[in-house]
Amino acid sequence: MAADGVTILLGTTKGSFLIAGGAERDGWRVSGPGCDGWPINHVVGDPETGTLWAGGGGDWHGAGIWRSQDGGASWQVTRLTGGAMDEWAASDPGFAEMIGWTDTPLPFGRDFAQVWSLHRAHGTLYAGTKPAALLASDDDGTTWRRIDALTEHPSAQDWNPGAAGLVLHSIVSDPGAAGKLWVGISAAGVFATEDGGASWERRNRLSNAEACGHHDHPAAPRDGEIGHCVHNIRRAPGSGDLLYQQNHHGVWRSGDGGRSWEDATEGLPSTFGFPIQVHPRDPGTIWTLPLNGDSAGRFPPDAAAAVWRSRDGGASWQALRAGLPQRDCYFTVLRQAMAGDSRDPAGIYFGTNSGPVFASRDEGDSWTEIARHLPTILSVEVLDRG
Repeated sequence: MAADGVTILLGTTKGSFLIAGGAERDGWRVSGPGCDGWPINHVVGDPETGTLWAGGGGDWHGAGIWRSQDGGASWQVTRLTGGAMDEWAASDPGFAEMIGWTDTPLPFGRDFAQVWSLHRAHGTLYAGTKPAALLASDDDGTTWRRIDALTEHPSAQDWNPGAAGLVLHSIVSDPGAAGKLWVGISAAGVFATEDGGASWERRNRLSNAEACGHHDHPAAPRDGEIGHCVHNIRRAPGSGDLLYQQNHHGVWRSGDGGRSWEDATEGLPSTFGFPIQVHPRDPGTIWTLPLNGDSAGRFPPDAAAAVWRSRDGGASWQALRAGLPQRDCYFTVLRQAMAGDSRDPAGIYFGTNSGPVFASRDEGDSWTEIARHLPTILSVEVLDRG
């Protein structure tokens, strides 16, 4: 990682990868895979220290969080739960010796299979899991505790999984208030705390309840609530509680921290998509990447890729296509696979399930493919040390 450059952090089905660029956001170089090839759902970094964390796992490995303090050259894992390999190793000494396994108690037993999301705020590292739970670490990932008030929420018995399972995939903080967090759970919705996780409120209700019609999907809006199948949440910069979400049924905006939501989908070619990204300085500028629908293949409409940008908080939208494939394009961009840097103009980056990574140095006006032939990309984040 260059001291003054931008590094793209990728979680993939075959480990973590880094794409390092210089101060001008060019000369990109791919390194990896890291994390012993584990499925890695999310990679984040601390721009001040350069420390990286990667969360992932699955039925074989169990869940774990990896940490690198040398720019991704080496990684160490903190295993949180066990998997099938533990059962094999416990009954097969030869296999145990081959993989270096020891019979060590794990802090969460078999409570969850994967870490799906990571977020660092106010000195605390948070992790979202599958099945949905929120963990917190006050020592940069060495030890972890579960925030029980969320998993014990009165609505928890009614939470339903989305297609990928019951996952806590979005963790959003307020830089000005350490006690405020929002999380997104598919397909349970948006939950918020203002007391550091001691209590949680469900934040799915529409302000214009008459618009909340029934959609023919098991996780769709009903009875005046949206967000049951929230795909991604972002908080806008500045004061206030301006949030955006890409939902299973469109893009939504909330000016009051999720207490009410307004539909901002009009002008987009479809209601379905996964990621959403907010400008680092302008709260009205957002990007999303619509796909053609839930059951229609989940690829760009007309098989022509476009990132859509709004400069007015979702009131109107513009398709950005320059440099993106405009025919025979069938990739999917997953919920955590779009991110941005904090430079001027802002850079935007996204990765696909077919391996390419695209970058824009001009807020989406033009795009360049900066990597290809990677494994399925599950997440994209940016470590900007400029």
